[in-house]
Amino acid sequence: IASPVALDILPLKLHPFSQSTPTGLDCVGWKRRISVPVIADGALDKTALTDDVGSEEDLYEDFRSSNHRYGHPGGGGEQLAINELISDGSVVYAEALWDHVTMDDQELGFKAGDVIEVMDATNKEWWWGRILDSEGWFPASFVRLRVNQDEPMEDYPLKVEGGKEDDSRRFGMGQTTKDQMRTNVINEIISTERDYIKHLKDICEGYIKQCRKRADMFTEEQLKTIFGNIEDIYRCQKKFVKALEKKFNKDHPHLSEVGSCFLEYQTEFQIYSEYCNNHPNACMELSRLTKVNKYVYFFEACRLLQKMIDISLDGFLLTPVQKICKYPLQLAELLKYTNPQHRDFKDVEAALNAMKNVARLINERKRRLENIDKIAQWQSSIEDWEGEDVLVRSSELIYSGELAKISHPQAKSQQRMFFLFDHQLVCCKKDLLRRDILYYKSRINMDDMEILDVEDGKDKDFNISVKNAFKLHCRDTEEVHLFCAKKPEQKQRWLKAFENERRQVQLDQETGFSITEVQKKQAMLNASKQHHAGKPKAVTRPYYDFLMRQKHPTLPTTLPQQQVFMLAEPKRKPSNFWQNISRLTPFRK
Repeated sequence: IASPVALDILPLKLHPFSQSTPTGLDCVGWKRRISVPVIADGALDKTALTDDVGSEEDLYEDFRSSNHRYGHPGGGGEQLAINELISDGSVVYAEALWDHVTMDDQELGFKAGDVIEVMDATNKEWWWGRILDSEGWFPASFVRLRVNQDEPMEDYPLKVEGGKEDDSRRFGMGQTTKDQMRTNVINEIISTERDYIKHLKDICEGYIKQCRKRADMFTEEQLKTIFGNIEDIYRCQKKFVKALEKKFNKDHPHLSEVGSCFLEYQTEFQIYSEYCNNHPNACMELSRLTKVNKYVYFFEACRLLQKMIDISLDGFLLTPVQKICKYPLQLAELLKYTNPQHRDFKDVEAALNAMKNVARLINERKRRLENIDKIAQWQSSIEDWEGEDVLVRSSELIYSGELAKISHPQAKSQQRMFFLFDHQLVCCKKDLLRRDILYYKSRINMDDMEILDVEDGKDKDFNISVKNAFKLHCRDTEEVHLFCAKKPEQKQRWLKAFENERRQVQLDQETGFSITEVQKKQAMLNASKQHHAGKPKAVTRPYYDFLMRQKHPTLPTTLPQQQVFMLAEPKRKPSNFWQNISRLTPFRK
């Protein structure tokens, strides 16, 4: 017998420090309660989704007919289990994944790796915890529950005088205890991998499959934007989990040798780079679509039909990003409980380094993609541009500065601004009256050039005296370009920059880094729109703000300072793009 099940449509923002009174609520809006026919075993009645029955308005009539809200504010099974443990008097520890920097005295600040005692997890988004004598609220998404809850707090990690870890206590525990710790970590790796496969399957079959049936609602381009290459990830992960299960020793889990699996799949895990780079676009597209009620109802119906847990689509789409972050953490914990004599020790150690490298590669690719918009904006500010766009061949500004360029046949010296990108060196001229305007003059293909250091004195090729000079020599045409810097240190910086340019090109070839034609065109289109607007575009963080708004609804009112893509290591080296060109006047208009 079908019975109605109520669905939450829009969560209220409730501050943890306030009471459940009108003054303690920041009401975002109210929706009517809605009902969806559900058969007794919990599956959605498929007739409610059939395209042939009635119009689209009829399809969503049941959803519109009542007045509840969307998205349960309550937690899932894991949260209930945590609260049961706490209420039974057990101590529950969580490990920080990212730094949580806060100026609010009611929030708990910590660094990645800190261990927090969880004292209250009744709110899904913000938990109450303690570190030493400090207590406060902290975002639940910033931590993971420790696998080995029975490990003493003081051993995590244990420090002695001089700041070194006390190996005697840390590794002096009985072999059985350490084996049990390793068993716990192995079991967590296997179980979370199986759960993850289930999530990927639900996304592919529960959402993508249903969306493709509705050509009237979604184009293929939209689906590519929303879901990225998640189907490729699903296929890869299915093979990976099979490899893990083959290495899993059911009778003695601590003897399992899983390190080799990560080493085998380290290259294939690089497909996460494309997904992570696209994820901001997915969030933006979802944000746009869910402003229309029929998309909200459709996505919720897909979730119920697939019997998926109560997480919104944007939450499911975040799981691959979180997963690639988690591998180095799991492997670090596995290595901690693996004896050096264990057959798996060397492979786990190598796997940890490999997965850290994968994480770094993804971070680097994301940074490069962020740079292409800035490069497109730079090009749009240059007057009289000729030839192909910079982005056709380049994606990174290596160095820039002013040099004297000496040309044949009169050996005439000209002051020019030079911008060294991967594959090319762009030459510009400053306006005589308005020094904040640059005119395009020429470019040099760096792939054909070799760098020659020139000693101070008379140059035989140009028959002039030079100082702080170097040459670019074309191997194919024997063409030579002579440049002079004002100071010796400037010359050395340029020589170093040319080395870095060749190194960057080689690294891109080895890792297969490339920018799609769609990304290049979109960057140039955005820059063109901005240029015609006549004023610089404000620097915003819509993706970051969207994500934080979804995960942390004003509990507390200040947003935690998280960077989603600081994968295994929270402190990422900042991009030097703007440092390289911030001193240039075109950007001061």
